[in-house]
Amino acid sequence: MRSAPPTSELTDHIGYWLRYVSNHVSQAFARKVEAHGVTVAEWVLMRQLLNEDAIAPSRLAERMGMTRGAVSKLAERLIAKSMLVREADPNDGRAQTLALTRTGRAMVPKLAALADNNDSEFFDHLAPTDRAALLRILRAIVEKRGLKSLPVD
Repeated sequence: MRSAPPTSELTDHIGYWLRYVSNHVSQAFARKVEAHGVTVAEWVLMRQLLNEDAIAPSRLAERMGMTRGAVSKLAERLIAKSMLVREADPNDGRAQTLALTRTGRAMVPKLAALADNNDSEFFDHLAPTDRAALLRILRAIVEKRGLKSLPVD
């Protein structure tokens, strides 16, 4: 009678370590942005809009890898916080566009600085070559797997 192969430990898996680090990095960042009145998902949407004058919600949803409904919910929350405006598309009166307000546009660099600081807190101890290698490897996985949706939670 053959014995079953040994059951691998959780810590034997790269995915375990990716999730472990990701959870801690993400939770720390979420606390930082929430102190400024926005969620990580709202921040991601705002950052996507920074270099746009106005964009159709459907294009934004496609770019973010989200449903139009999810983008609409995020937009509603940001509109309520005076960070975003919804307007009629000047090229198509039936369509709408989303754009950052002056307040929202001013908030994005502040939140980006929080993201930069969060990265520094977790990854500055790595040698520059190790940090570059980690980024290269993670980007290669994204490319190979064809991953499209932006991490928002």
